[in-house]
Amino acid sequence: MRNAIVQLPEQRTTGERRQVIRAAIRQLERADVYLAAVAFMDIDDCAAERALSQLRADLDGLRRHLSQQRVKIAN
Repeated sequence: MRNAIVQLPEQRTTGERRQVIRAAIRQLERADVYLAAVAFMDIDDCAAERALSQLRADLDGLRRHLSQQRVKIAN
C-alpha cells in the first residue's frame, strides 16, 4: 500500500489505484470524526459554526466522489 501511495498516479496498477482511493476515504472519515468533535465543543461563534458546517459538507462530498471513482475503477 505505501508503495502505491508514493508512486506517481500513472505508475499505479488498477488495484493500487483502488487501494490509494480507499486509503484516502479512510483519512476523510477520520477527519470527519475530528470535525464532529470540534462541532460538539459548541464554540458559540456563528462564523466558526458556518465554516465547520461547510467543511463537513465539503468533506462528505469529496468522500462520496472518491467512493464513486473507486467503483468506476472496479468496473
